[in-house]
Amino acid sequence: MAWSRSRWTPPLYSLLLSLVVLGPLLGPGYLLLRDAVSTPRSYFTDSAWGIADAAARAVPQDAAIAALTTVFDGGLVVKAVLLLALWMAGWGAAVMARRILPTAPLPALLVASTVAVWNPYVAERLLQGHWSLLVGYAALPWTVVAALAVRSGRSWWALAVCLAAAGLTPTGALLAVILALLVVALPGGARRGLRVVATLAIAAVASAPWLMATMVSGGGVEPADPAGWAAFAARAEPGLGTVGSLAGLGGIWNSDAVPNSRTGLFAVVGTVLLLTVVALGIRPLCRRRRNPVIVGLGVVALGAIALPALAATGPGLAAARVLGDTVPGAGLLRDSQKWVALTMPMYALAAAAGISWLASRRAHHRRPNSVQWAALSAAERTRFGNAWLPGGVAVLALLVALPDLGWGVGNALKPVTYPQSWRAVSAELADQDGDVAVLPAGMFRRFPYSGSAPVLDPAPRMLPLDVLQTGELLVAGGTVRGEGRRATDVQNALLAGDSADTLAALGVGWVLVENTTPGELGDAQQTLDRLDVVYSDEELSLYRVQNPVILESRSATAVVLAHLAWALLLLGGLAVGLLSRFGRGMRVGRSHQT
Repeated sequence: MAWSRSRWTPPLYSLLLSLVVLGPLLGPGYLLLRDAVSTPRSYFTDSAWGIADAAARAVPQDAAIAALTTVFDGGLVVKAVLLLALWMAGWGAAVMARRILPTAPLPALLVASTVAVWNPYVAERLLQGHWSLLVGYAALPWTVVAALAVRSGRSWWALAVCLAAAGLTPTGALLAVILALLVVALPGGARRGLRVVATLAIAAVASAPWLMATMVSGGGVEPADPAGWAAFAARAEPGLGTVGSLAGLGGIWNSDAVPNSRTGLFAVVGTVLLLTVVALGIRPLCRRRRNPVIVGLGVVALGAIALPALAATGPGLAAARVLGDTVPGAGLLRDSQKWVALTMPMYALAAAAGISWLASRRAHHRRPNSVQWAALSAAERTRFGNAWLPGGVAVLALLVALPDLGWGVGNALKPVTYPQSWRAVSAELADQDGDVAVLPAGMFRRFPYSGSAPVLDPAPRMLPLDVLQTGELLVAGGTVRGEGRRATDVQNALLAGDSADTLAALGVGWVLVENTTPGELGDAQQTLDRLDVVYSDEELSLYRVQNPVILESRSATAVVLAHLAWALLLLGGLAVGLLSRFGRGMRVGRSHQT
């Protein structure tokens, strides 16, 4: 009974915890908060494939959402993926802890799940709108488990699924590949060289969409704006310093994307509580230093804290700029705090080890006579110590450490309802040619229906044509240059009031004015007065540019094939896993009948 309870309780507990976090978001409507944009329907545009001017940062995410929204509502898809991510993060942490610490009692597994779900990293990435990054985050403990299976000579399907799922974004792919290579490359087991080569091959397929898109488009190959390294560096939270903030799984660059409890000195209290729970397991894990996986996870965790902290210093920023000038695509690394995700597996494991250790100490003081004690297994001895008290205290401490993560991070994650104007404009652009330019200038908006936080313009995901975006970001009062060169030329032409012929020569067939958001318009009205009004209401105005030059699109064949390979890796791995589980169940059933 106890064994089966340890199997089904962590997934149920993790699901409950995830529902508490995402509560208000699960109502009707769409996620629209900072970088997170969900829309009723997405389309297979050049931007979705990652072959527009901008770097392929949302690949294969956007194409996958476009495929799914041909059948399902886009808002439902994003909510389901986000809920699944948090659920899998907590469940995976418990499975990983049980795999590495076989005698860990159920309360220890629940503490591991709590560490994975209820922490500042999750809160800050939710507030920043990085829902797809959390998919890669959730894959990390499962990647460790899958790589351990490979070390033991078992099948590869689980590792393929983990790397493909994490590969929903480039960052997620890199996070999972780092952990997978670490585990399979460590000493122990047979055919270590083959393990590494095979893992690299799987990782290449999982990363093929964004790698191929980058090669085809050239986006991200040019040096990143040097200003971006400082703008996106890890940030010190009150009373903690940069190292303390990162060790407490906080420190995101955007000070507005932080729970209220982390904006004052309570951040120190929360960090101390989290690190105390984690520190309980350091000594027990050190006793297992002969286990190379535990040592490897510890080294990765230390590096994931130390390197982003160094990158936020003067010398670190100077080195990062050199890296950005010399290494193509290095801009992917500039949000250094996101790599702190690599500490989560070690933190969850240490928390579970600490509760197990406390339970064993209680067992030592409360154990029965020597004959009865000798007859108990190691797991029974641990359970005899009753881990529920220390486990319950640890879970309570973790929840208190971040009290406003619950209910949508202080009700910040609230679904929005789009005006019908968007549907009307999308219908006007169906089966049309030419790219869409958008006003006001810039990529971020503040609509009456989107709340007080700036949000990414939903137009690129809402409309069936390519929407030109400069990629320029306003961060901490400064500007970080984007990669959209043609989009910048179009924006400058609009703000200068240039002729319609200028827009047509740049491939612009349409101009969309979003009327209810503030922003720079310049002399654009001079240009708009020369265009035909196709649709207009208080929300949106759509203008047609006559005879636009239809620019030759980059070939998407190789990119589409890369996406298909990624999807096959994910779905094929899941199918093989399900078939193997079904076959194993059938064999067990027949053996019981016999």
